[in-house]
Amino acid sequence: MAATTGLRERKKQRTRELIAETARRLFVERGFDAVPVAEIAREADVSEKTVFNYFPTKEDLVFWRLESFEDELLSAVRDREAGESILDAFGRFVMRRRGLLAAEGPEATERLAAITRMIVSSPALLARERKIFDRYTASLADLISERGADPGDVEPWVVANALMGVHRALVDYTRRRIVAGARNPGLSREVRAQARRALATLGAGLGGR
Repeated sequence: MAATTGLRERKKQRTRELIAETARRLFVERGFDAVPVAEIAREADVSEKTVFNYFPTKEDLVFWRLESFEDELLSAVRDREAGESILDAFGRFVMRRRGLLAAEGPEATERLAAITRMIVSSPALLARERKIFDRYTASLADLISERGADPGDVEPWVVANALMGVHRALVDYTRRRIVAGARNPGLSREVRAQARRALATLGAGLGGR
């Protein structure tokens, strides 16, 4: 039974990845808004219903890998060592190489550059991303609230918004630089330098700004 369950899950994962990869290729070729879900289904040789079973919205075909981001973010803060601040735990998390900054080699780099151009040219994708980041901010605020904040206290929200503000600013900066032609390894160094400055600003407080 365990073997059958494992086989079923692997098959579902392959189907999920096939649909997402098909969508990515079509979106990059023609733009997110120009490609209907029905065409993605035909190209992936599945039904349109199957696409929506795996991806509840069209935008999820692009952002589905962000599902693990929230868990990783919350785990970094929740599981930090005794004595480590939330800011330091978040800093370790945000400085980790992933996604665009982890791309190595001309093919991977240009593929991610194409995805970046596709995202920034779609108002629908940018709007969906804002909602996703808003959800992450709320989850982070809830986690911080569990650590001794008084009910209704605004401080957890202030902290969560400040931290996620750093992340969102770095994402925007990275995309602008990619569209302008920047690539790794130089881009990675640039973004990490920006991250260190932003985290240092939070650590020092805003009173002197």
